[in-house]
Amino acid sequence: MTETKKIKVTLAKSLIGCIEKHRACARGLGLRHREHTVEVLDTPENRGMINKISYLLKVED
Repeated sequence: MTETKKIKVTLAKSLIGCIEKHRACARGLGLRHREHTVEVLDTPENRGMINKISYLLKVED
């Protein structure tokens, strides 16, 4: 069984004043509030959302 790679993502900045599509990306990643950390699978879909809102996030591999 192969292990799937995960990425640790933390919401570093607030979503207040952000574009609605960027808020939707944060919600899609499972981020709820500032300094909330989640682990997501390393898929092209998640990478795209991370790249779109990279200015709001801290990302660890």
